[in-house]
Formats: sequence, structure tokens, C-alpha cells
Amino acid sequence: MRDFMRCMRRVTFFAPLSLVACIALGGCTNGPPNPNPRADQPLEPVSVDLPRYMGRWYVIANIPYFAERGFVASRAEWTLRADGRIDDAFFGRKGGFDAPEKHYRFVDAVVPGSGGGRWRVRLFWPIHVTQLTLYVDPDYRVTILGYPGKSLGWIFSREPEMDDATYHALLARLDAMGYDSTRFRRVPQFPAQLGQPGFASP
Repeated sequence: MRDFMRCMRRVTFFAPLSLVACIALGGCTNGPPNPNPRADQPLEPVSVDLPRYMGRWYVIANIPYFAERGFVASRAEWTLRADGRIDDAFFGRKGGFDAPEKHYRFVDAVVPGSGGGRWRVRLFWPIHVTQLTLYVDPDYRVTILGYPGKSLGWIFSREPEMDDATYHALLARLDAMGYDSTRFRRVPQFPAQLGQPGFASP
């Protein structure tokens, strides 16, 4: 009986780690096969000016991992620390604009030699994932982030709204990188966007 209880305590402890590991490895994205003929093309991060890159970014569209699904008015806020790491805060409302705002914090580390474009994001000790900056415009107003397996991706903007021409141009960049751009869904930032074509449902 004592051995059984010890075993159950181990299972209870390691279950959350297994779940996070599943997220980290992309096993919980449940995505279809990528039909893009450039799907096997490796993703290359771009160099970024980290101090300029910091601040608030609104999530315009994404291929989310399961914990992001159903969020509206979501945004990220990045702060460069004195030790060179990055405080990575996520805000959003789960299920609708009337829901309370949720807030999650992570700590990111820039991979040496990557020009600031490759980050290791600590989800939960000891689990890290790799986040790639795939594009940032010269004015640092829009950016694309990706995941090495192309099962996850994000389009961010400094403003909560993005015109259709800019959005489709960014999708075209993602397609050229080998992403299945049809999997991206726009994230509602305003109630009037709910139910509009191309927007995710909360």
C-alpha cells in the first residue's frame, strides 16, 4: 500500500510536466499535415534590435497552441531585463470581451549568436521552447513569430487593428516560408470583429 501511494504521488507530480512537454513538442496542436510544398524548408530567424523590439504587441492572428484558443483582445508585452533576459507577459480574455483579463508571465533568453531573433521561452521548469522572429518591418510596427516545426505561428502589431492589405502581405510571407497560411485565424481585438470572416471564435 505504501508503494502504491508513493507511485500515485509521482504520477500526480509528473502529469503537469507531461502536459507542458506535450505543448513544447507541438504534440497538442492537433494540426493537419502541412500541404505547403516548402513545408520542409527550415525557418531562419532575422536579426532584431532588442531594445527597439520591446514593448506591447497585439496578437493579430495565430496558429495557437491549445491554451491560447478562445482568447480575444490578446497581447504580449516584452521587457528587456538588466541580465539580458526578457520578461514575457501575455494578456487576454478567455471566452469573450466580458470575461476577466487573464495574465501569464514567462522568462525568455536570447540564444547567443542569433542576432536577437531566436529566443528560448521557459514555459515551466525545466521545459523550454524555441521562438523565432521571422520578420519585423523597418519601423518595428509589425512582426511575425514562428516555431521550428511550423505548427505554431503569430502575427503581431503595435496597433490592435491591421488593414487587410498588410495582413495578406504577411500571410504571403508565411506561405513563402513554408507555413500553411490557411491555418491562421485573426484574433478579435474589438467586439465588432466577432463572427467576421477569418476571425477565430472565442
